[in-house]
Amino acid sequence: MLSRQIPREILIPLIVACALFMEQVDSTVISTSLPAIAKSLGEDPVALKLALTSYLLSLAVFIPASGWAADRYGARTVFRAAIVIFTIGSILCGMSTSLSDFVLYRIIQGMGGAMMVPVGRLVILRSIPKAQLVSALAWLTVPALLGPVLGPPLGGFITTYFDWRLIFYINVPIGILGIILATRFIENVREQDVPPLDLRGLVLSGIGLSGLVFGFAVFGQELVPLWVAGGVTAIGLIALIFYVRHARVTPHAVLDLNLLRLPTFRAG
Repeated sequence: MLSRQIPREILIPLIVACALFMEQVDSTVISTSLPAIAKSLGEDPVALKLALTSYLLSLAVFIPASGWAADRYGARTVFRAAIVIFTIGSILCGMSTSLSDFVLYRIIQGMGGAMMVPVGRLVILRSIPKAQLVSALAWLTVPALLGPVLGPPLGGFITTYFDWRLIFYINVPIGILGIILATRFIENVREQDVPPLDLRGLVLSGIGLSGLVFGFAVFGQELVPLWVAGGVTAIGLIALIFYVRHARVTPHAVLDLNLLRLPTFRAG
């Protein structure tokens, strides 16, 4: 019934936008709730910056593998799995009783978010005719852009008038809805001939990107000694240099650096 009322080129982007909106909100919603979360967990608010950093680390590590996973197992399968992982991570974050728990569960959330965003866009590219692609991406972009804008005030409102744990629990009905709609309306498109996963490239890119993200995130915040932040950043930079050398001689690198030669890709 829903597919008859709403055209496919609008319905699928809105389903993907639902997941992207959830991920974008959650990446910014805790920024205004850190003092309340820190007080509840008995930690210094500055230490809660690790929760933001751990989420970004998880994104940096797992995003490169998302495209291969979608090709290998099907875009719908990976997209649904990403929503499930993100939703489970949200529930666990709401149940956190210590800083270590909270950081660990934010990493789990990041695993889901890392797969959800790029695979969601891949779903649209493989499901919508090229003639309708620009219109479809417009329906995707607007809700996704609202997430970072609404996240901080929503987090402050919920923390002030309710409980900070509700910030994460509200993802549960959105996640369930996304899973149902994805199962009903998204085709499980996959590639026929998928090359093996570039494990060496995945490890190098994961160490490199996570090292840079962590190093830049903790510089000047006194979360770790300055020499630790500098050392991790240096390790990340070295790993990325090794990855560039690896990608040049690997036919199916996990991150295709040849895309950087395309002017339209660099502009995006």
